[in-house]
Amino acid sequence: MFAKASIDGSFLYERKIYMIIEELKITDKEYPQNLKEIYDSPKSIYVLGNKHLLNKTGIAIVGSRDATQYGKYISSKIARELSEKGINIISGLAIGIDKYAHIGALQQNKGKTIAVLGSGIDQLYPKQNIELARKIIRSGGCIISEYPIGTKPDKKNFPQRNRIISGISQGILVVEAGEKSGALITAEFGLEQGKEIFAIPGDITKKQSRGCNLLIRDGAKVVLSSQDILDEIII
Repeated sequence: MFAKASIDGSFLYERKIYMIIEELKITDKEYPQNLKEIYDSPKSIYVLGNKHLLNKTGIAIVGSRDATQYGKYISSKIARELSEKGINIISGLAIGIDKYAHIGALQQNKGKTIAVLGSGIDQLYPKQNIELARKIIRSGGCIISEYPIGTKPDKKNFPQRNRIISGISQGILVVEAGEKSGALITAEFGLEQGKEIFAIPGDITKKQSRGCNLLIRDGAKVVLSSQDILDEIII
């Protein structure tokens, strides 16, 4: 099923256009197989861009919106290195770690990345990442959401969308996270879904490291390089 959605010109081009956003139902063969297997799978998802990525190997990279320069560097570096190995990078298009994970994937010539939204695709949020969304589509990536066209961003949507970020991935890397954060919600969904959980260790005096250090204490795999992830993932 296809739907037309009016997209503001700043999204992809310099003028107002109509774009085709495809609805994939859970019964469709293109619907991501990993997502079918989780509890509370969305009955349908909306896709803009390369839907074939949704059934390829992917790692979610998530973390704090209030990211440090170190966190931004690490998320970008690992995303780029995983992309070089043909692994798609999945994140939430938020400011902070999510943004730099997408950017890192795009730094690799053939890197592909998937952005999962907490709003309708035609209501892209946050606005400061519109240019990044444009690059994701132009590079052959995709943007997805379980929310229909016209759905505005709402804080209650974002914890729910995190189950999709983890659901379509083979594993979740948390780069930085506070003790109570959306990134830890994503990791919790991943644990429930039987996914590999990875975490970057951090300075015990920094709030952005608290969540990652707790994940490691509780059994997440410590990541010192991208190879630590590659050793656990079947490509």
